[in-house]
Amino acid sequence: MTLPADRFTGVLAAAITPVDKNLIPNEALMADHCKWLLKNGMDGLAILGTTGEANSFSLKERIRIIEGLIEAGIPAGKMMPGTGSCTLTDAVVLTDLCVKIGTRGVLMLPPFYYKKPSDDGLFSFFSEVIQRVGNDALKIYLYHFPQQSATPFSMNLIERMIKEYPNSIVGMKDSSGDLDNMVTAAKNFPEFCVLSGADDLILPLLKQGGGGCITACANIMPRLLKEMYEGFKAGTDITEVNKMITAVRTAMAKLPAPPGQKAVIARHTGNDDWRTMRPPLMKLEGDALAQLYAELDATGYKLPQV
Repeated sequence: MTLPADRFTGVLAAAITPVDKNLIPNEALMADHCKWLLKNGMDGLAILGTTGEANSFSLKERIRIIEGLIEAGIPAGKMMPGTGSCTLTDAVVLTDLCVKIGTRGVLMLPPFYYKKPSDDGLFSFFSEVIQRVGNDALKIYLYHFPQQSATPFSMNLIERMIKEYPNSIVGMKDSSGDLDNMVTAAKNFPEFCVLSGADDLILPLLKQGGGGCITACANIMPRLLKEMYEGFKAGTDITEVNKMITAVRTAMAKLPAPPGQKAVIARHTGNDDWRTMRPPLMKLEGDALAQLYAELDATGYKLPQV
């Protein structure tokens, strides 16, 4: 099974967003991190997702984060910004910006505040975004994360959206942890690029026609994930690589993702500013921080050099 060439496949990092002591996005530090991720093999950067704390930032801040990365030299074609919002007009503004600057795709959460919306309501929301942006270059990757959004994308809804907008609804990041759901989508919709949000499910998804992954742990093990992906494509033995990936994922999953990822990068770079969080998220301290470092160190994994 071969996905269309315009799909965003491979390994994408769910990039973290640093903030300064005033809790303002730190553009320079984020640009440096994104360059490091690309240097270490990332096929793309899924900025402003869950790990990127998108919903902690205003529309103006999200626009500035995207523009700041472009100004810093991050290629637009390497970015998949999160543009989902509970506000239709905000989603349109962000999505329109991304299409105009040339990002290869956008990642969209459903409008999640009003619980249990009908498929008709969700279809109407995405339809309005697509029609208001009105650009054939728009490529939307649905963000299926029901544990967080409480608003899943059903297979019937995905099928309906693909049928109506085959050039715009092109894929999905599935962070449900449900391999059956990922595989069902990949098999039912052959040109629909399904990306795993869980590091330990990447390989089984790839074997069933998936397109790759978007993960938080790609912030700290970009080369390892890329080695696994390329090894799979080449048909080489990646058993040990996958074991290490699963071990790191297991260690990191014991604590909240954004604070945990930031703490590991802070230690690796020697820059403690990375640990700053915008409330309600809080930085790891004391026993929790020591536990994280101990769990990660126990895997034997070493981050690539800065």
